[in-house]
Amino acid sequence: MNQGKTRRLKRIMQQDNRTVIVPMDHGVTIGPIQGIINMQQIINQLLKGGVDAVLVHKGIAKHIDAGNAGLIVQLSGMSNLSPNINSKVQVCTVQEAIRIGADAVSVHVNVGAQDEDKMLSNLGKVADECEVYGMPLLAMMYPRGPKIQNEHAPDVVAHAARIGAELGADIIKANFTGNIETFKTVVEGCPVPVVIAGGPKCKTSKEILQTAHDSIKAGAAGLSIGRNVFQHENPTLIVKALSAIVHDGVSVEQALKILGEHR
Repeated sequence: MNQGKTRRLKRIMQQDNRTVIVPMDHGVTIGPIQGIINMQQIINQLLKGGVDAVLVHKGIAKHIDAGNAGLIVQLSGMSNLSPNINSKVQVCTVQEAIRIGADAVSVHVNVGAQDEDKMLSNLGKVADECEVYGMPLLAMMYPRGPKIQNEHAPDVVAHAARIGAELGADIIKANFTGNIETFKTVVEGCPVPVVIAGGPKCKTSKEILQTAHDSIKAGAAGLSIGRNVFQHENPTLIVKALSAIVHDGVSVEQALKILGEHR
């Protein structure tokens, strides 16, 4: 790996080669929802909790102070108002992200979608640019499309993750498959670090923490959890609890105590 990538990755991955990322690129997809209305306010809360990196679009990146956290700029976008919501298009270049001061960039690919070919072509081109500029690339690889019956099925999650690695990503963001055993197969089949997506809003804090705990046990390199963090009643404490699981190996019960919950 080139020197620039190595240096930038250290701002995202801690010395244990693990990370807690909070993606907040939802404003393009679904608008200014609860939790990300005031971006600096939520980022300040996450920084207090010890977040390792935040992920935002370029316009937000220009107007926020991410403190000591790594800054990942999202290059892909499409609103859910579009008739083709699964077709992510490039809305920012690697060079723009460099000018903003990004530590990494992110590309979203919906594997199995109607425009998969265009998204994969774009991923390959961005991966090449990232090599030229020494920029780490996170690929969000989601199985979504007519042939996908279950977006969390181990075989399709493993396939999507492997595609991202095959085409040059440095970190893969993938759906959690539901248990340690099946997610191990995803990690084993992917030659680069895998972080899990947070998915839909969880009903309880324990559910979020259990998913995080199980993914780490399966060999994940960390988390990239959005709504379950920024819409949590206490974003600072949920980040502290998740970080304790990822970096300190605490149990779900110990993490709940950080939240002040004992159930």
